[in-house]
Amino acid sequence: MEHLARLESGIQGLDMLLQGGLVAGSSYIVQGRPGSGKTIFANQIAFHHARKGGRVLFATLLSESHERLFQFLSTLSFFDRERIGDEIQFVSAFDTLEGEGLEEVVKLLRREITRQKATVLVVDGVLNARSRAEHAIDTKKFIAELQGHAAFAGCTALFLTSARLDDSSPEHTMVDGVIELGEELIGNRSIRRLHLRKTRGSGAVSGLHEFQITSQGIVVYPRLEAVLGSRPGSNDPVEEKIPTGVPDLDAMIGGGMQRVSATLMIGASGTGKTSLGLSFLSCCTPEEPGLIFGFYETEGRLKSKADNIGLNLRGQIRDGAVRVIWQPTTEQFMDVLAYRLLDAVRQGGYRRVLIDSLGAIARASAEPARRIEFFTALINELRAMGTTVMATWEIRDVFDSNAHTPAMELSSLFDNMLMTRFVEVRAEVRRVFTILKIRDSGFDASLRELLITQNGIRLAKAYENLPNAVSTGGSAAGSGN
Repeated sequence: MEHLARLESGIQGLDMLLQGGLVAGSSYIVQGRPGSGKTIFANQIAFHHARKGGRVLFATLLSESHERLFQFLSTLSFFDRERIGDEIQFVSAFDTLEGEGLEEVVKLLRREITRQKATVLVVDGVLNARSRAEHAIDTKKFIAELQGHAAFAGCTALFLTSARLDDSSPEHTMVDGVIELGEELIGNRSIRRLHLRKTRGSGAVSGLHEFQITSQGIVVYPRLEAVLGSRPGSNDPVEEKIPTGVPDLDAMIGGGMQRVSATLMIGASGTGKTSLGLSFLSCCTPEEPGLIFGFYETEGRLKSKADNIGLNLRGQIRDGAVRVIWQPTTEQFMDVLAYRLLDAVRQGGYRRVLIDSLGAIARASAEPARRIEFFTALINELRAMGTTVMATWEIRDVFDSNAHTPAMELSSLFDNMLMTRFVEVRAEVRRVFTILKIRDSGFDASLRELLITQNGIRLAKAYENLPNAVSTGGSAAGSGN
């Protein structure tokens, strides 16, 4: 099977969607309303191509001056003014379009492609060319002639337009690919999305994908389940068991949890989930490091919490045995968080990961319907990286075994499920711990009192009179929903 030559875009995440990059020598329409990021998109590709040794012709059919364009681009890290005039040539064809028409614009750009020996052509302002055309066939001819000249010169062409062209438009029928940049308001949040509407002669990851415009330019975040959803979590179960950091829990599950497994802890705030997670990471060493990927408690607060239960988290962080990545629960994007976590695990080689909490990641989604597929891809990828995962999910209360929570919908994704909750016993509020599931292993399913002491966590013997106890809290609706 023949493999088409590819042109690296330099836009993080885009080449993953294009399965290798733009097809060299092909033509693409980049469309989106004003402010959607088209000009940044094209310039980022242009400057990256120039850094790789290519030559770019950037032609504008707009009245805006190039100096004004450079002023805006100078705020972005990829912009390099020293490349302008040599590797990247900016040409204004606006006056030619206004005074002489489309045919003369084609002649001008053909000459400049040859003179510049361009390997990338960008034409910004195709909407202006469309407005100058007397008939639809004129626009089609304009695109076709430029496309033909570019292809003959071995040049990849990008045509930028503010019009939202439909699939039957003359422009769409002529080009090899259509990339649409859009923006949508969901509640008070503004979400930028990229859509590969057409990719002739090449596979691509379909659907909508979020992107951001940062100081480095555009960063695309492919939908996690679309690019990782088909990967297996791990080839074979790992029989080795590793300690949980809580001796009483190890005894309840036959000596420890399976290495390269995923455990979900559900429970109300204050029932001990984070303390159990810190105990899990207390077994980490510089040779077998761990990561805390958290939202609610900063590194300083986690250190204090660990001090209070006799754990040496401070020393572990100092020695490189544990790393803390904290992010606020303000406006976040689910895919951004997932890639941040996966990149950290990949670079740090972490063997244990505590996600505190999974519900915080779920709340970052603009589309709740994605959650199951998204978390399936995330957990499977962490397993495939040889990581043992422990994740928390905060709920308001769970007071019986039939309670329905968002976390329960995820139960099939996890090897193990643990539950913590409050109960009232003889006018006292106490913490209770139980094991709901341990995959492929027997376990002690009795209820235990969870005691957080200065010497760590203890799971005391089961209550004999617990049926008479009353659970505290409100409904079983998940706060992560």
